[in-house]
Amino acid sequence: MANKINKLFAEQPKDKKYLSLYFCAGCPTLEGTGDVILTMQHRGIDFIEVGIPFSDPLADGPVIQSAATQALKNGMTLSKLFAQLKAIKDDVQIPLILMGYLNPILHYGIEEFCKSCVESGVSGMIIPDLPFDDYQNIVKPIADRFDLRVIMLITPETSEERIRFIDQNTDGFIYMVSSAAITGAQQSFDDAKQAYFRRINAMHLRNPRMIGFGISNRQTLQSAQQNAAGAIIGSKFVTLLNDTNGDADEALNRLFEALNS
Repeated sequence: MANKINKLFAEQPKDKKYLSLYFCAGCPTLEGTGDVILTMQHRGIDFIEVGIPFSDPLADGPVIQSAATQALKNGMTLSKLFAQLKAIKDDVQIPLILMGYLNPILHYGIEEFCKSCVESGVSGMIIPDLPFDDYQNIVKPIADRFDLRVIMLITPETSEERIRFIDQNTDGFIYMVSSAAITGAQQSFDDAKQAYFRRINAMHLRNPRMIGFGISNRQTLQSAQQNAAGAIIGSKFVTLLNDTNGDADEALNRLFEALNS
């Protein structure tokens, strides 16, 4: 069976614009993971990034850091997360991608992690602090064996040579970070970011690209969708999920309202 990420991008019309949401597993409630995922699927979200809480999330802004802290306080662990995902596996049709830092994954064991991903219906992973050499030499051979996609990030600082190298050596999609800063909502993308989007567009990469970091309103969403296959929203949705005490349906109502205004 083809990987769900590849399938998603291959089977839709070329001009389809995707929307992916991130949330941190175990926040605001320990047991809410399955409900949040199934609600998002029901509401038409194309694929979901499930955050693995970690005590030192370097690339994340205060919103996601705080969510991770809360999730750990609530007792979320990688084993618990896999058990929750396994419980809903048969009901989930859209791709699930685990997003987390290298430390908890190494602690769990890379081979064991990939095996658990398959057993719980996960299609890929994003590991922001995974060095590219380690990806190629250690992680990729194992992930390939389990038909999992390891999604790599690029930023405005990533050289063209490096971007082409990532494009040739990865599969699924490329996560295009809108800025070199940490995660967090922004009102608009400035000229420098727009120029970066255009520059990457002009490279005609093999993989589809999704733009993330800073998308929270109609302006930033449209800008991301005009310059890539779609947008990834994290901090804004995490905030709304907290504000509604884990009511994913209400959080999505508020998100769609914000994205349309």
